[in-house]
Amino acid sequence: MFDIGFLELLICGIIALLVLGPERLPSAARAAGRWIGSARRMTSQFTSELDRELKAEDLRQELRKVGDVGLDDVQKTVRDALDEAKKYENIVKPVQQRLNQANHGVTSALSELGNKDGTPTLAKPADRSLEKTLESPINLNKSSPSSGDASDTRS
Repeated sequence: MFDIGFLELLICGIIALLVLGPERLPSAARAAGRWIGSARRMTSQFTSELDRELKAEDLRQELRKVGDVGLDDVQKTVRDALDEAKKYENIVKPVQQRLNQANHGVTSALSELGNKDGTPTLAKPADRSLEKTLESPINLNKSSPSSGDASDTRS
């Protein structure tokens, strides 16, 4: 940046010694060193931040390129799938209408079979003994006659 050699630095040092004197020269040199150090840190921070921004912008551009290609592929796939579904629409609609008619027929048949309380007669048990059997608790400790295993000794 600045082409300053050893001779120029020596001349600046001698002039500073003559102007400031030996008493104030060390404190002035420390202040100049701090100033130069802070300037170097500021420039390095600036360049690193600039590099980060450039890399981030490059990544954004790559993502836009990749994202645009991916978006076009997704849109094409969705369009193709919708076109394929429209091909089978004429097959599905009659089947759906038949299912709706069958559902309506079953619903109307069940409503005709229903009693006053609204439950269909097919849902009630024909024999009251079946209800009693279902209400009685099941004894799991009894051995079943179908087991046929003589070694099973439950207590």
